[in-house]
Amino acid sequence: MMGLAKLLWRNEEGQDIAEYAVMLAVILVIVVGTIRLIGANANNVFSQVASGIQQ
Repeated sequence: MMGLAKLLWRNEEGQDIAEYAVMLAVILVIVVGTIRLIGANANNVFSQVASGIQQ
């Protein structure tokens, strides 16, 4: 039984999956934040252009 516990402790495949999951979560947070920031700025630009065209 101790041999199995040592084998599972040394097996690092599960850690790789966890690291990929954390990396994916960080990338998603960055992408979503960037899209929200660009979306708000793009909305302001289009509003200014529309106001300029109407005048």
